[in-house]
Amino acid sequence: MTPSSPRLRTLLLLLIVVVVGSGCASIKKLWSFEKDKEGVPVAELYEQGHRSIREERWNTAAETFQRLLAQYPYGDYTEQALMETAYAQYKAGKHDDAISTIDRFIRTYPTHRNIAYLYYLRGLSNSSRNTVFLSRVFDLEMSSRDLSAPQQAFNDFNIVATRYPNSRYAADARERMVALRDQFSRHEIDTALYYLRRGAWVAAANRARHLVETYPQTQYQNDAVAVMAEAYTQLGNETLAADARRVLEANDPQHPWLDGDWPDYPSNFRKLNPFAGEKSAVEND
Repeated sequence: MTPSSPRLRTLLLLLIVVVVGSGCASIKKLWSFEKDKEGVPVAELYEQGHRSIREERWNTAAETFQRLLAQYPYGDYTEQALMETAYAQYKAGKHDDAISTIDRFIRTYPTHRNIAYLYYLRGLSNSSRNTVFLSRVFDLEMSSRDLSAPQQAFNDFNIVATRYPNSRYAADARERMVALRDQFSRHEIDTALYYLRRGAWVAAANRARHLVETYPQTQYQNDAVAVMAEAYTQLGNETLAADARRVLEANDPQHPWLDGDWPDYPSNFRKLNPFAGEKSAVEND
């Protein structure tokens, strides 16, 4: 069948008609949906969005509230619609959008009675920004990833805990700050161990000392002391090595370094995992 045959031209024409018809139908449906939302009373739009939230249809809820804000930028529903939009975006996993909406709210209503909730929600969104699907499949150490978002989350929770200590969100914000400090200290100990494994004794000791000074009372504090003890021993600094050993014996007499069984470096399989490699702790630092 040649390209110029009548039969081929007929088939191509039918194909074009089908494709164009389908596209027009989709555009018409979309246009109809948009038109259906225009002119809807603000109270009805708000109820539609709120119903979507109750039904956990987060994307639909966010889109409905955004349309409400576009059509009715000022009014009795504006503040609540902004908060509902941010919450729906957060629940939908659109954390960047949620943070943008929250920032808009904070700029517009800095003294709002629910401002503590907005900072708390921003903290939750920032905490979730580094979460990736593969972390559910592989044993990824989030401490070795970029910590800028968790650091911002810590700042958000700190605002809630310090500026609004009597709010209903303050207690949970403080608990999340503790968990984040452990994450930060894990990042520091991972980096110190990276240096230690490669014989960079001075860098390892400095990083461990930074952990002890910056994140005291975290679960990795004694590991940091052990790193210093090992690094100073390798450097031949008997005085500092003895001091570190004495502190470790006093605070954690069962620490495996004291028996020569620490550090326990990553397995060969873990070192082959490009997502969980210890090197990323330094490269993202």
